[in-house]
Amino acid sequence: MAARRWQALLFNALRFEAGWLLCVLGGSWVAAVAGGGLLTWHLWRCRQPGEWQFIAVFTLLGLVIDGSLRLLGGFDFHSQALVLGLVPLWLWMLWPLFATLVYHSLAWLWRLPWLAALCGAVSAPLSYYGGALLAGVSLAPWLLPVHALVWATLCYGISRYITTRQSSF
Repeated sequence: MAARRWQALLFNALRFEAGWLLCVLGGSWVAAVAGGGLLTWHLWRCRQPGEWQFIAVFTLLGLVIDGSLRLLGGFDFHSQALVLGLVPLWLWMLWPLFATLVYHSLAWLWRLPWLAALCGAVSAPLSYYGGALLAGVSLAPWLLPVHALVWATLCYGISRYITTRQSSF
């Protein structure tokens, strides 16, 4: 039974990594098909109670955050098509894909709010930097430190939300 649980957690993490790579390298059309397929499969086979609502809110939050940072000059997507004039679909799709990790392969992390914040502060800017290099996106010099603060706050907030939600049951 424990081996099956670890396989499911590993598969969850690998699905995210494959989705991240497909979105960044494939662009918006690939993100729509592959990302949409991965999200549909996840919600069909793996969802936890209330998870789809969390994914929906997190997806909208991503559009607001990355869209605001683009409007402030943090991103230059050159000639890529933008969703609502804010960000390309491939970047936006990374938000719901990340949200599929929250109740699964990252569930252990939320019990440690300060570690969650540190992991967000380190891993998110690295992800944005790597994605920008692979997708040909220009980043303002201030964007990665801002993303470190944003994702530290987001991960700390997720940690508090998850632990509060679990203690109410």
